[in-house]
Amino acid sequence: MTVYSYQAKNRNGEPRKGDIEAESIAAAASLLRRQGMKDIKVKDKGKPGAGKPKTITEKDIVIFARQLATMVGAGLPLVQCFDLVSKGAENFGVQEATRRVKEAIEAGTTLTEAMSREPKMFDELFVNLVQAGEQSGILESVLGRLAVYKEKSASLKAKVKSAMTYPISVLVIAFVITGVLMIFVVPTFADLFKNFGAELPAPTRIVIAMSEWTQSYWYVVIFVVGAAGYTFKRFYRQSEHFHYQVDRLTLHLPVFGMILRKSAVARFARTFGTMVAAGTPILESLENVAKTSGNRIVEEAIMNSRSSISEGRTLTEPLANSGIFPTMVTSMISIGESTGSLEQMLEKIADFYEEEVDRAVDNLTALLEPIILVFLGVVIGGLVVAMYMPIFQMGSVVG
Repeated sequence: MTVYSYQAKNRNGEPRKGDIEAESIAAAASLLRRQGMKDIKVKDKGKPGAGKPKTITEKDIVIFARQLATMVGAGLPLVQCFDLVSKGAENFGVQEATRRVKEAIEAGTTLTEAMSREPKMFDELFVNLVQAGEQSGILESVLGRLAVYKEKSASLKAKVKSAMTYPISVLVIAFVITGVLMIFVVPTFADLFKNFGAELPAPTRIVIAMSEWTQSYWYVVIFVVGAAGYTFKRFYRQSEHFHYQVDRLTLHLPVFGMILRKSAVARFARTFGTMVAAGTPILESLENVAKTSGNRIVEEAIMNSRSSISEGRTLTEPLANSGIFPTMVTSMISIGESTGSLEQMLEKIADFYEEEVDRAVDNLTALLEPIILVFLGVVIGGLVVAMYMPIFQMGSVVG
């Protein structure tokens, strides 16, 4: 269906204008004539959603979860909830997904089954939690917890991403600036120094040689960097062993590894706590938590805990042996298991480690700022000084 804008007059000769959906301009005009319109002018306005984003983001899902929880809590029927979300969503992908869910529910499909047909918007964890809420009759409570979980999860992911993005972006900027100096600025100085009449200082000769190499082989640098990035990405996706080793390495990186470990603990506790609160069986909860961990080492530790429980042993021993989960975490989980307050313990762990990640990111930013300034000063300043050394030398000779 295409959206058309029209101008026409009604039976009383009063002007009317608006939008109408139809298969073609002719079909749109026919529909308007059947409504008693005359002097009809129809223009193609484009397909529904034209110009709107179609990729469903984490933010879109967070907004949806909060809206749905609020509307269900207010007592609105599910069909009306999804109809309102579909009409009010700014993202066309969300509009279409929620519209299809609404239509499936109207046709008699359960909410869980309808959501499972939209994997781009509702992941397995989301669907399983909704299913647990439907089966236990606490859908409103589960949706509220899902909204909180999605908000916390998105916030945690953003913090970790910012910790990684800042130094990488600075290094990229430094690389670009260095490339510009080497290709455009240094050659100008090199031409100036050709008739210098004296041997250039060693730093200047080194920089000029690097500039000449960069001008001749800049495409090699770009190719090597691109090929390395492509190869890494392909191996990371296709080789389970390589993926496992990279995940292990990232958890042991200086400073960054500590942030990733804390975020893994926070994500585990938040996800596991949300599923336990929804009434999902422990074994099924742990399987879903493992799938959403985002790290093979963490996933392995969680699946080992699942196996431990299925064999009649404790949840905490495999977590403690993984080296990722601190003693405080495993002790609190153990207390929660023995006292029947596992949900509350997991929520406290999640809150604590989310705050720890927040502080760690702030500390990292404060630590990196002087290091990056020194780095930029040494690289960019070193190049500038190397190129001005012959001029300084000339000035001292003249003086």
